[in-house]
Parts: sequence; C-alpha cells; structure tokens
Amino acid sequence: MDEKKSTYNGNTDARRKAVNKYHKDSIDTISVRVPKGKKEYYKGAADKSGMSLNQFAVASMDEKITRDNLS
Repeated sequence: MDEKKSTYNGNTDARRKAVNKYHKDSIDTISVRVPKGKKEYYKGAADKSGMSLNQFAVASMDEKITRDNLS
C-alpha cells in the first residue's frame, strides 16, 4: 500500500496571519527588563510554582495589587 505523506511543514502563512490578528485584537504586551541573571532566577521560581514565566509575572503583579489594595 502506498501511504500518503503529509506535506505540512509547520506554520502556514494563514495560521501565522490568524495568530497575529488574535494577538493584535486580544493581547497587550508588556516588556520587562531585568539585570543579567535575574531572568533565570525568576524562571526557576516560576518552574517551582508550576507556572510559565509569563503566568508567574502576571500572578505576582496581581498579588501585589491585591495585597496593597492598589486597584
């Protein structure tokens, strides 16, 4: 039997366009600069918490806002 091989080679232009549109319409981007070495420090803490670095940063900011009644 001849098996058909997939011609899919990763992201397509249509998928990339859809993702970019989703990000533009649904997500704000915040860039954070930290001293050399701190990224790995924060990443380690995030890993121990079972979160991505992004989830950890957002949770940390939310916790600070709630704790200090800043909202």
